Amino acid sequence: MNKRPHKKCLVEFLLAEQPLRVGEVAIVGAGPGDPGLLTLRALMLIQQADAVVYDRLVSPEIMELVNPKAELIHVGKASGCHYVPQEETNELLVQLAVRQRRVVRLKGGDPYIFGRGGEEAEFLVENDIDFQVVPGITSAAGCASYCGIPLTHRDYAQSVTFVTGHRKSDQALELNWQVLAAPGQTRVFYMGLHNAPTIVRELTAHGLPGSCPVALVERGTTPQQHMAVTTLSGLETTINREGFQPPTLIIVGEVVKLAASLAQPARSGWTHAPAPQPALSAGGRPA
Repeated sequence: MNKRPHKKCLVEFLLAEQPLRVGEVAIVGAGPGDPGLLTLRALMLIQQADAVVYDRLVSPEIMELVNPKAELIHVGKASGCHYVPQEETNELLVQLAVRQRRVVRLKGGDPYIFGRGGEEAEFLVENDIDFQVVPGITSAAGCASYCGIPLTHRDYAQSVTFVTGHRKSDQALELNWQVLAAPGQTRVFYMGLHNAPTIVRELTAHGLPGSCPVALVERGTTPQQHMAVTTLSGLETTINREGFQPPTLIIVGEVVKLAASLAQPARSGWTHAPAPQPALSAGGRPA
């Protein structure tokens, strides 16, 4: 009798993974908020850690999965208002590692996409601290999917650009606006609420029409997700009318139109979603 080949179960996968060593720092992406989007490696590490340094973008549901015996250190940041300065966070990671702790630096989204993970990794290298980096699903990918917005589509967008909407030390938002205004692409602005007037002004000044569709997604992939669809010219009015607050992504491009047919209102948090339209046959008549 032939035995079926053995397949690893989740527990065996976790046991086969290299454990987090004392004195090591793991810079881990927690994804956009839904704990179901956490990677297996991230889950393993947060359950092994005895010190977890986390920011405000890590959802409470994910924090519930952390080793209950671990020391939790909140260094949450908001645009223009840092709970702990970045320099102190860097030093903290080194101090914990020197004290032979198993350290996880837990970040919302992906640590190397507007997460300052690169700055922290550089500091660890400078101080001879062993580290590893675990990618996470970045907010743009997670939030767009939960809102029915494909970031690329052969008919609408052949490229996608992730853009910071906030500069270091509140510097002016100086970007290559000519490139960003070019057609055939999707633009996703992280941390862009404060600079929404600049985004509207510069994109329209460089040729993007005010009628270009725009989506706003606050606290994406969580039960508190709030979504709205507007146009570039109506962006500021929509932000004020609906009371959007950070963390909110701004998605600009023709792909946003697809939310009208692809978004699931109960999941997307889109309270003003249009009623589903009847499917059309090839001749343009109701199927």
